[in-house]
Amino acid sequence: MPDLNGLAAGSGAGVGARHRVTLVTGDRVLVDTEGRVLGLERAKGREGVPVQLREVDGHTFVIPADAARLISAGRVDKRLFDVTVLNRPATRTSQKQGLKLIVGYAGTAADARADVREAGDTKVRRTLKTLNADAVLTPGDDAAALWKAVTDTDGTTATGVAHIWLDGVRKVSLDKSVAQIGAPKAWKAGFDGKGVTIAVLDTGVDATHPDLKDQVIADKNFSTSPDTTDKFGHGTHVASIAAGTGARSKGRYKGVAPGAKLLNGKVLSDEGYGDDSGIIAGMEWAAEQGADVVNLSLGGGDTPEVDPMEAEINKLSAEKGILFAVAAGNEGDWGERTVGSPGSAAAALTVGAVDDKDRLASFSSRGPGMDGQIKPDVTAPGVAVTAAAAPGSVIEREVGQKPEGYLTISGTSMATPHVAGAAALLKQQHPKWTYAELKAALVASAKGGTYTPFEQGSGRIRVDRAIRQTVFADPVSVDFGVQEWPHTDDKPVTRKLTYKNVGTKAVTLDLAVTGINPRGKPAPAGFFKLGAKKVTVSAGGSATVGLIVRTRLGGNLNGAYSAYVTATGGGQGVRTAAAVQREEESYDVTLRMVDRDGKPAVHHMLDLTGISGLAQDEWFTPYDKDGTIELRVPEGTYIFNAGIAVDPEDYGKGTDWLSRPTLTVDRKISLTLDARRTKPVDITVPDTAAEPALAAPEFALTVGGNRYSFGWLLDTYEGFRTAHLGPKTTGGRLTQSWAGQWTRGDTAQYAAATGGRVEKLATGYTKRWKKGELATVKTGLGASSTGKTGTVLAWAQLPGSSGSPAVGVPQPLPGRRTLYLSAANGVKWTLDFEQYGAEDEQGFPVLDAYYTTGDSRIFKAGRTYAQTFNVGVFGPRIAGLHGIRRDGAHLYGLLPMFADGRGHAGASFYEKVTTTLYRDGEKFASGEDALDGSGQFKVPAGLATYRLTTSISRAADLAGASSRIDASWTFKSRKTASDTRLPVSTVRFGAPFLGLDSTAPAGRKATVRVTVQGAAAGRNLRSLSVYVSGDGKKWTEVAVKKGSFTYGTPAAGKSVSLRAEVTDKKGNRSKVTIHDAYFGR
Repeated sequence: MPDLNGLAAGSGAGVGARHRVTLVTGDRVLVDTEGRVLGLERAKGREGVPVQLREVDGHTFVIPADAARLISAGRVDKRLFDVTVLNRPATRTSQKQGLKLIVGYAGTAADARADVREAGDTKVRRTLKTLNADAVLTPGDDAAALWKAVTDTDGTTATGVAHIWLDGVRKVSLDKSVAQIGAPKAWKAGFDGKGVTIAVLDTGVDATHPDLKDQVIADKNFSTSPDTTDKFGHGTHVASIAAGTGARSKGRYKGVAPGAKLLNGKVLSDEGYGDDSGIIAGMEWAAEQGADVVNLSLGGGDTPEVDPMEAEINKLSAEKGILFAVAAGNEGDWGERTVGSPGSAAAALTVGAVDDKDRLASFSSRGPGMDGQIKPDVTAPGVAVTAAAAPGSVIEREVGQKPEGYLTISGTSMATPHVAGAAALLKQQHPKWTYAELKAALVASAKGGTYTPFEQGSGRIRVDRAIRQTVFADPVSVDFGVQEWPHTDDKPVTRKLTYKNVGTKAVTLDLAVTGINPRGKPAPAGFFKLGAKKVTVSAGGSATVGLIVRTRLGGNLNGAYSAYVTATGGGQGVRTAAAVQREEESYDVTLRMVDRDGKPAVHHMLDLTGISGLAQDEWFTPYDKDGTIELRVPEGTYIFNAGIAVDPEDYGKGTDWLSRPTLTVDRKISLTLDARRTKPVDITVPDTAAEPALAAPEFALTVGGNRYSFGWLLDTYEGFRTAHLGPKTTGGRLTQSWAGQWTRGDTAQYAAATGGRVEKLATGYTKRWKKGELATVKTGLGASSTGKTGTVLAWAQLPGSSGSPAVGVPQPLPGRRTLYLSAANGVKWTLDFEQYGAEDEQGFPVLDAYYTTGDSRIFKAGRTYAQTFNVGVFGPRIAGLHGIRRDGAHLYGLLPMFADGRGHAGASFYEKVTTTLYRDGEKFASGEDALDGSGQFKVPAGLATYRLTTSISRAADLAGASSRIDASWTFKSRKTASDTRLPVSTVRFGAPFLGLDSTAPAGRKATVRVTVQGAAAGRNLRSLSVYVSGDGKKWTEVAVKKGSFTYGTPAAGKSVSLRAEVTDKKGNRSKVTIHDAYFGR
């Protein structure tokens, strides 16, 4: 059944869904599908805490003041406040039952563990021993209690609490390949992986497949799915690449290590997603089961900080000696720094993908890592790889079996098990080797291509070489770190490169180094240099040579330089990648924070956001308890933004906002941010009885098409002060806005917004709204069932603004409310209605339904308007983007099935839905698709006649009116070149005589308007038939004249159902039936 808390289902993104995401503080943020913040619902006890809004690099952060310091200190995961991440469908699904967190402890921390467990209904889902952490689930209404348990009022974590992480979501990283890496030669040498255990942590493994029969020796489920069966099809494919026997294909599709045994750890669901904590628990289980190699063909976005997945891999590798082969990710088309986590873990053997000709796959994620490290480490075949199919799985249904029992797909997911299997062959040969030796041998023996280390690591693995490898390098790659700008006085830096010989004979190695500049061209001669041209490594011994980098030789070209050191001799070769970051032009910046009393500011929020030059999209959020912050930042222009709280134990005393929209860093800079320079903000409405409900100041700077915005969500402007720092802003477009909302009981609501383009931000601001500057909107808020509450929200849109948040006051339904909206500065308004029912699992009222006026509009001062929401007749709406659509081979519905009687688009919680597609008279597909844009039918390209039918119903305790809607559309279609609305129609019924409860006075004649929408509208109409029924069984046709018909209203408590059939002039037919369209009273 769909979860409509935030309309997560039953209202697709295309229908304009809103979602509520819960922060770790317990506050809830209302966002739209584009990630814009529409409002904030504060947790109990957190009233008055200032909340800062930041839009940076496509992500929107909502950061309460009491969390900022912890984020800057690295104690709290900033993803917990990234509503762009939290609003992703996979994250919302994962967090459906409550917030999933990982709480890390310092030492035994018995008191801290007890406090976490006793925070409301918080439950420990898993204990992660390696991390000394608990994976917890806390209902949304208990999040504030948990936040209080893990933090102190002085802005630090509670005693014994080391970290609070988001329990994030990871996903799958979607016949010649085995020979390509030399596996048959290793088999011939006697190594097939026998005695080695590979753990495949994935979507499960189909152990009934002939290639995997008897291969799986243990399995365990860590996912949200009920069992270890592979219903997605990814894990089976991966497992057979690593250790499939090839039995079904008579050996043609044999895996790399067919003699190895498998552990099936299902850490990803039947939809291909999994929580960090489940994957970590799978790693710990694999270690307990004696795994030698762990395959992780999964991942997610990386951040500069060490996340719990990376920490787990690093620790288990060091403590247990297990090799983790991890997919680099499939984001390579986005360029550099796209390697995902946990492939970003230092200890991981991170795998990119090449095709059968060793050409780097375009999708293979590139380095460097977020910390500048060389990633990936190696590559392996990952393009069009054929391996075992799990019958009936998601992937098998999508791509089909060819040949029978197998399927062919691409991704670094496919490359990774090649490496895991290769490691198993090596482990069989060298049982005492740990991850370090296995990794070193595979990296050393790789075949280089015409790519940089940040694209391919050391190259494509060659296991036939690896099994003969007796010499390898330590470290496997050399990191020189960052050499500070300027470089004219850079001194040579030397790193030691040690060659170890595990063989029985001494080996003399000829050494060479090839440098590569940031543009992929040869580095200047001498930039990288070896301390020797030749080195002899004794049997069982080691020899060290210096690798020298001279960054002074780079001229004016800064950035990531890399190199390959090759050592050849004794019939083998060793490849080692190296890298140095030649710092771009950068400077030291010192910032001194001063509070209202002239003392160093302790309680501050600070960020520096780069907008041009080398600083583009750089983001710094530093903190220092002494109020003095020292940074080193790239040359360029920044937005400087700071908030200073007067008293974090009483935020009502005020907050100071100091901003400098453009700060050019082209030299060493020292700045003082003095809160004594701020002046108060005072904004009021003409109704003295109205209480402040929301204050939302914002400024935005648009430069070169990029928009950077910063703002606050406050309860009131009282105590809020601002100051502009620095000169006028001359580059880009600077805008500033002041939005506020006030309420008076259940009857009146004020919403005002003003602002526009400025050269300087306001140092203090005063606005007294007058009655003559406001428009009046009288709203009717409907409900056709009892016990409901609802709100109406007014969103402001100023020219050049992304929109201001709104607040609603719940009131009993049905009811009325008067809005007073500002009408200056070209402001436009969008009005939304929301209906709430019982509380959900997290203790929040369930959002039953919402309706919106859609496009924003101007309301004129002094005028009175009317809007009615959530009143029948409800039914499908086809207009604009809404309709049945086709994009290439994909046919889908995108239309609000329960648009209200005034034509407002929106959505309603539905209880049941069945949708079926017929093609040329034959049933093609069927499922629970609500035609909300979330589902698609993949259909053949050729011209065909389609009939799409749907039946969607909602419970009587949600809405009595329009309890069920049946619809069908018959049309012709072929493959389209672009996303196109198809020639379908619907009929809308207008019943302005209905009351707010969707009832009509019994026993009277009433006129119902009939409107055709879509392909048959206007002159395109061939025929229209309308029917009425009192019981939904016996139907009577009525005559439609001049767009309406007259019919008697039903007796009290009885309903009328409506049906329409329409055909356009091209023969496309549509039919819609609305059961219980309205009732009599």
